Amino acid sequence: MKFKQNISIINALMRITCGFTFLTWAMTKMVKKPWKNQSYIIVVMLSAMKIGEGILRYCPVVDAMENGQNLMKSEPKQENESNQIDTY
Repeated sequence: MKFKQNISIINALMRITCGFTFLTWAMTKMVKKPWKNQSYIIVVMLSAMKIGEGILRYCPVVDAMENGQNLMKSEPKQENESNQIDTY
């Protein structure tokens, strides 16, 4: 499956930087208090996801938003056509 890059290089660098920052923070917390690692594991997973998005320059949320906006633009035309047929 091939993905089209949908974020800019500056956005990608920011995602990588923030991802590594939060990943480091969560990992240090997990090392200091290993019995409380359930709450930090979520931060680790989200940080790893942000790092991956930055490296690939593809964000599925941005892609879904763009597809949703395109869908919303084409949908009212179909509703207007169906309303004109029903109004006799």
